[in-house]
Amino acid sequence: MPAYRFQGLTPIVEPGAYVHPEAVLIGDVLVSAGCFVGPGAVLRGDIARLVMLPGSNLQDLCIVHSFPGRETTIGKDAHVGHGAVLHGCTVDQGAMIGIHALVMDDARIGEYAFVAANALVKAGTLVPPRTLVAGTPAKVVRPLRDDEIAWKVDGTRIYQSLARQYLRSATRVDPLPAPEPNRPSLPEIPHTPLHERPRPTPSPSGEGRGGVGS
Repeated sequence: MPAYRFQGLTPIVEPGAYVHPEAVLIGDVLVSAGCFVGPGAVLRGDIARLVMLPGSNLQDLCIVHSFPGRETTIGKDAHVGHGAVLHGCTVDQGAMIGIHALVMDDARIGEYAFVAANALVKAGTLVPPRTLVAGTPAKVVRPLRDDEIAWKVDGTRIYQSLARQYLRSATRVDPLPAPEPNRPSLPEIPHTPLHERPRPTPSPSGEGRGGVGS
């Protein structure tokens, strides 16, 4: 992977973490054991420290940077979807940042909270634990159900497993000109998209309404 020392600080990747060769790490960066960093992700620790705690993942094309004096932390088992941007913020344990979401300086995403795809979490926003926020700017939609959090935990475990699989078997190759005979498929992963799972019947108060992707 391209990794660059900056002002005497070299990025750290602990054993058991997987960082794709086309991700970029600069300066004061710590990627802890069990983490997954996807292709095209950039962690630019040239202004302040960037930390990924154990078991967290940062997917393809994500950007992590900071404001002077603001450490950016991705908590244990947190999950950051494709193309998200984190800037000077804190993502607490087990939280999920949706695809292309933007989380700004001094925002804090509480434990096991979900930030919906394409949401903008404004600077200084405190997202309560176990809630769904969505929109531009992001606002609390509702509390999360236990089954939704369990679904997210399963998804994060898939990425933790992927980190181990990549470390064991990912190899750079030249593509084939045609499929080989009897080409196998990847093993099926038993994980259903959240929008396909049964939802509880909304109560008169409206509890149960509002999807993670809404």
